[in-house]
Amino acid sequence: MTLAVGTVAPNFTVKDTNGNMVQLSDFQGKTVVLYFYPKDDTPGCTKEAQGFRDSYPEYQGKDMVVLGVSTDDEASHKKFTEKYGLPFQLLADVDGAITKAYDVDGGGYAKRVTYIIDGEGKISQVFDKVNTTSHAQDILATVA
Repeated sequence: MTLAVGTVAPNFTVKDTNGNMVQLSDFQGKTVVLYFYPKDDTPGCTKEAQGFRDSYPEYQGKDMVVLGVSTDDEASHKKFTEKYGLPFQLLADVDGAITKAYDVDGGGYAKRVTYIIDGEGKISQVFDKVNTTSHAQDILATVA
């Protein structure tokens, strides 16, 4: 069961693709698209990431932050980012702490769920049925 709309999004501190420490609270005041996915460089996850990459200028135009989360490590994220030219941060949830906090643990991997977190840190939308090909555009179509 995913976290409910209106819930305060659990804060986290984790390393990104480049080894930088990232906290959810770093993005206070901005809308955050926190998308969980099972594994770097697999067909569905690649399609989903490419969708966010291709739509990234639209997200920036709406002052929205895109963060991808999987249990892969920084090295895997770096290869995935470089291979597909991803312009957004991927978070290395190697111990599964974020995945568990957001209730998307699929037993050693993250289930494909996206949370939209408003500027005050509350969950405003949950996408738990994801079409990997159109997901990035589906979000843009529903977020004001």
